[in-house]
Amino acid sequence: MGFKLEARSQELETHARYLGLDVGNRRIGVAVSDELGLTAQPVLTLERRRSLREDLRSLARLARRFAVAGIVVGNPVHLSGELSPQAARTRAFAAELGGLTGLPIHLWDERLTTREAHQILYEAGHARQEHRRVVDQVAATLILQSFLDQGTETRDQGIGNRE
Repeated sequence: MGFKLEARSQELETHARYLGLDVGNRRIGVAVSDELGLTAQPVLTLERRRSLREDLRSLARLARRFAVAGIVVGNPVHLSGELSPQAARTRAFAAELGGLTGLPIHLWDERLTTREAHQILYEAGHARQEHRRVVDQVAATLILQSFLDQGTETRDQGIGNRE
């Protein structure tokens, strides 16, 4: 019986948690994966501050708190797949965050996730005026779940750009 417990604990250690981010100009939605790396859950919506450094430090604290192995950042490309001006800002933000945390950053296609998040909230019975408080968290959850659904091959090989 002791062997089974030991084997199980080693199995759990091979899975890594990830932080998922939906980065906007005013807010950042944050989600985290479970310990098995199977599901994403919303965590909070971070109201952006005047200082980029403060935002980065807040996210670094969350990364430490959840002991994540990497960060998945939604990459806002156009529907055509071309980079948007927001995508360039997001890439710069992600690079700064990676430099501060020392964690691998995975840019992940976020096309239509905010729209899907609004639809989920609407179907769940939330009034439209309530969406602003949580829509970024839901979008971050959708981004992270999409990343997790790609499987461990994608994560282990460091292939995180789905663009």
